[in-house]
Amino acid sequence: MRKGFDSLSGLVSSHMQLNVLSGSVFIFLNKKHNQVKLLLWEGDGFALYYKRLEEGTYELPVTDDKKECLSISNQQLQFILQGISLKSVQRRKRYQHSEVKSG
Repeated sequence: MRKGFDSLSGLVSSHMQLNVLSGSVFIFLNKKHNQVKLLLWEGDGFALYYKRLEEGTYELPVTDDKKECLSISNQQLQFILQGISLKSVQRRKRYQHSEVKSG
């Protein structure tokens, strides 16, 4: 967790093969999952949010395989930062419009 703006943005570009200037929030956790850094390009510069928990850990979403990169929603990020268990969150059924493609 010693990396700063330049090192983290370099990781996003070279290792993850993603555009660090996209406006997405890039999340980095330490091995113990008790420290988190969030990197965000805000149009005129990088913002870096860093938090260390005194007790507990941050929970990651469960995936089938061991990916180094994972895309999550804004809501999932909020749950993670607030310490809400992702496993216990139940979503109620909602209507989703599916577009019909004409050929």
